[in-house]
Amino acid sequence: MGKYFGTDGFRGLAGSDLTAYHAFKIGQFLGSYLKNEKKGKIKAAIGKDTRLSSYMLEYGIASGLASAGVDTYLLHVTTTPSVSYVVTTDQFDIGIMISASHNPYYDNGIKILNNKGEKLSEEITDKIEEYLDSGTPPELATREEIGKIVDYYEGRNRYIGYLIALAKNSFKKYKIGLDTANGSCHMIAKSVFEALGANVYIINNEPNGTNINKNAGSTHIDVLQSFVKEKGLDVGFAFDGDGDRCICVDEKGNVVNGDHIMYLLAKELKEKGELLTNTVVTTVMSNLGLYNALDKINIAYEKTSVGDRFVYESIVKNGHSLGGEESGHIILSKYATTGDGILTAIKIMDTLADKKQTLSYLLKDIKMLPQKTLNFVVKNKEKALSNQALQLLCKEIEGELYKNGRILLRASGTEPKIRVMLECESEEQLERYSEKINDVIIKEKLNG
Repeated sequence: MGKYFGTDGFRGLAGSDLTAYHAFKIGQFLGSYLKNEKKGKIKAAIGKDTRLSSYMLEYGIASGLASAGVDTYLLHVTTTPSVSYVVTTDQFDIGIMISASHNPYYDNGIKILNNKGEKLSEEITDKIEEYLDSGTPPELATREEIGKIVDYYEGRNRYIGYLIALAKNSFKKYKIGLDTANGSCHMIAKSVFEALGANVYIINNEPNGTNINKNAGSTHIDVLQSFVKEKGLDVGFAFDGDGDRCICVDEKGNVVNGDHIMYLLAKELKEKGELLTNTVVTTVMSNLGLYNALDKINIAYEKTSVGDRFVYESIVKNGHSLGGEESGHIILSKYATTGDGILTAIKIMDTLADKKQTLSYLLKDIKMLPQKTLNFVVKNKEKALSNQALQLLCKEIEGELYKNGRILLRASGTEPKIRVMLECESEEQLERYSEKINDVIIKEKLNG
């Protein structure tokens, strides 16, 4: 990770770590860089989520792009996967999403996609960082070479049409709950599922600039659990701020996370002969229960570092068709180059309709080990990770768990936090080890 760009773009406190000036300079650099790489007019597409600061950053980066001679098309409030889709189908040179995903409203971020709808290479983000820290202005446009800025709602609408066309079944017999996190999905998800005939029950779909992800969406799944049980729904889907994640709730109110989803879709794809290489790409955060369940149905798996970027790289390199993260990023390479929460929900609903079974029944053969991820805000991520007392405790716990659980210590790629993932045979073990880790963090004064 660089000074500004982490595993999921440039992210930080809006107005402080990430300012309108940063956005403007990034736009200027990208415009200048692309003009040197390609002859002719350059086109960029920009989407944003519902944060108060997204408008500020959108106009900043659009102005920077236009000043460097790039024609810039504004998709306005939309999802990250929709930007990826529009870039590839409408032949844009670059795509930009203004979002901090599941973070609170006061954070924001800039995700940059190449002309294939994929996350920009580290080589280019390193060059952006160099420019941000230098005072050297790029070559800017004048006269008729200055770029135009265009409203481009039709790009987002075409993406909605694409999602609707992907469904193989009508969902008119289903009562579906949606929690759109007061974010990017708040209009799109409802439009898609109503068009597919579902009886839609929606919550957290009234964004006001400061309520994105606030007690809502995939990171607060308890809200949707209560809603599904209260309304007697068949299934519920919760998305994150920019719409690239999906976490589900079955008809009984049980949480269905990314590992459950990968098992469900892998089994379905294999039955249809569409699971290329007979392999699912996971990250090191996936539960041992997923691997045990995949072993039983003779499906192989790979493990990558945490981050959907690494999952996608493995998919492309090895020709796989499915991968994802426990957090709900699911990549179906036949349909998208990014995680897409609404697409994931459609594919789950198609599976339910094809099998004519409930979600809980289809997941009866996968048993997850109790798992917990502890998040600690720290003063310095590197120092915290290398702290001797914390390292010794983790090794001690690892030895005690042996093959019946796991402990994984890592730095967040998007926040000033370290994360400790624990997986144990019992809830009692989970709580005991959690308390020990928390005590060390406090005793060593690692928390910020």
